[in-house]
Amino acid sequence: MIGHERVSPRNKPFGKSLRWFGRVTIVGPNAMGFRALGIARAVAIAGLLAGIAQPAYADPRSQAKSQVDFGIKVAQNGLWKEATYRWEKAVEIDPSYAAAWNNLGIGYEHEGRFDDARKAYEKAVALDPKNILIRQNYDLFKEINDRAKRRNDR
Repeated sequence: MIGHERVSPRNKPFGKSLRWFGRVTIVGPNAMGFRALGIARAVAIAGLLAGIAQPAYADPRSQAKSQVDFGIKVAQNGLWKEATYRWEKAVEIDPSYAAAWNNLGIGYEHEGRFDDARKAYEKAVALDPKNILIRQNYDLFKEINDRAKRRNDR
């Protein structure tokens, strides 16, 4: 111990926040200090690694949602190939995510991949049959696609 300083109400630099400390001790570099420093470093490294590894343990729905959200942003900027790629990743991560299948249907439709769009919409409807927006997207797709097929068959 190199020294210590008594903390009193008059010389407290942080007001009431340090009231419960009776004194502050500055410890010099000795064997105990190095051991404590080593333990502190190990704890800090473990915390850092846990923070980095956390996304690997995140649930599939939140990972898929991140892909869907990013896909929406890039689609709004006209980057439909990237958006479709993100929605494909989302359904790969969480195949039970109806909104991802719906958006994938929209992406396929926009790229002119109508058979793939139909399959994606059908999967979305099967996963969430009560979702009105998904149902409307699918119904509108069917109506337009069927009308275009009839016109091409003539």
